[in-house]
Amino acid sequence: MNLSLPDESAAIGFVASLAVTLAILAGVVVTGRAAKRKVHIPLVIGAVASLGVTIYFAEKLGELYDLESAGVIYPIHLALAKTTTVGYLLPLVTGVLTVRDATRIVWHRRCAYFILVMTVLTAATGTTMVLMAERLG
Repeated sequence: MNLSLPDESAAIGFVASLAVTLAILAGVVVTGRAAKRKVHIPLVIGAVASLGVTIYFAEKLGELYDLESAGVIYPIHLALAKTTTVGYLLPLVTGVLTVRDATRIVWHRRCAYFILVMTVLTAATGTTMVLMAERLG
């Protein structure tokens, strides 16, 4: 499906969905640390859905720029973005395993914090990439 968005809609949609994703992730961390599974699990689902929306808007925003013109940050960001997206499976899988066996909580926390760090790195390199890229048109 190829939806056409006005330029400002792509930027606003990206910034708004990224902010929502980060806010939900903060809730995921708080509820996870407090062992509030009934809230934690729906927040995880919301974070993953919000991440999908953020990726959609990031793609739309990227169509407005010659991202390769940003230089070396472009392949770095793409590698981080792809790794982070697939990496979200780590805390999801370890979370399910933790529900079944609470002794796995240490690995779940490690994976969750690793993905949070990767998410921040991906957001930082993406922002840098867009700021360094030449705008098309």
